[in-house]
Amino acid sequence: MYILFCVVVVILSIFMILIVLVQNSKGGGLAAGFASSNQVMGVRKTTDFLEKTTYWLAGLIVVGCVLASLAMPKGGAGNESQIRDEIQNTAPANQGSGVTPFEQQEAPVQPATQGTPITPVPEPAD
Repeated sequence: MYILFCVVVVILSIFMILIVLVQNSKGGGLAAGFASSNQVMGVRKTTDFLEKTTYWLAGLIVVGCVLASLAMPKGGAGNESQIRDEIQNTAPANQGSGVTPFEQQEAPVQPATQGTPITPVPEPAD
């Protein structure tokens, strides 16, 4: 249903672009081509029709966007639980103790060797 509303909004938007391009801000545009007196719709009626069509299309686009947002699939909770499951599956085995792995690890202690002399580092000369 969401895709249907999105397609309808795109079609209405394209139609609105065409209607706006046909109009002329100074009262010309499509209405200027119908200047003959034997027309069924006069110049003013054509301008009124294009203006009303623009308003109706704008309203329909807004309604279509609202309906599309209401029909949007609600998949957020499912994705969150999948991520949470992956984190829990890759966590270390000692997760239940409440202590992070960094707190449990101790610094490695190297045994002191008897035969290694410690030589002091000479101080730099001034």
